[in-house]
Amino acid sequence: MAIIVFQHSERGGPGRLGATLRDHGFKLDIRRLDLLGAKGLPADLDNVHGIISLGGPQNVGESHEWMPGEMELLKQAHMKQLPVIGICLGAQMIAAALGGEVGPMDKPELGMPIVSLNPGGQTDVMLGGIPWDCPQFSTHGYEIKKLPAGAQALGGSRQCKIQVYRAGLRTYGFQYHPEADMEMIRVYNSADGAADGKFHERAGVTAEQVLAEAEKHYEMFARAADRLAVNLATYLFPLSRKLTA
Repeated sequence: MAIIVFQHSERGGPGRLGATLRDHGFKLDIRRLDLLGAKGLPADLDNVHGIISLGGPQNVGESHEWMPGEMELLKQAHMKQLPVIGICLGAQMIAAALGGEVGPMDKPELGMPIVSLNPGGQTDVMLGGIPWDCPQFSTHGYEIKKLPAGAQALGGSRQCKIQVYRAGLRTYGFQYHPEADMEMIRVYNSADGAADGKFHERAGVTAEQVLAEAEKHYEMFARAADRLAVNLATYLFPLSRKLTA
């Protein structure tokens, strides 16, 4: 039994979240869908412990061979109450697959915005120990405009109202990148996130400003990200299923 990890680009690996899950005894099955296409999707959810859908340069609504199939699997896993984690693009695909709305932002969000937890987020077990106002690394030009029915926003930033949400028992979406370490942040920052090569310009920041902000806030960000990774590994994945795997 393994946790399926859908990876959508060379630079978007599972990072600290993957390392923490391995440290807790979980097996990861990483699928590079940008390389494998729809062939990288599992035929079913048998022997699947959960799904993690990572970020990527793609957007919901674009034509990608693998995207409809991944979204259907995310929906099926959610309906089966398997643990489902979405990060950035992954969070947007989950929301859209469950009936929410995703679309372009007026201005991309790039850097370390303060993500503030609302009362629901402040009391959610999975966010225990996370500062109520915490810098989180974000890089995205699309956002969740409307959550699916029954889902709950747990926190947002000034520019993006839905930065973290929960749907059902074991589905969580994060618009920011809690899996990132400093090297991943550098890679994300050095690779332009738009086809026109003007992502930083449209976001209103330079690469140098993003890196300086990341270095300034990294210690607090890393502590919160490590705590979140441990929370997810400890509380989201049922121990009984790991013991019988």
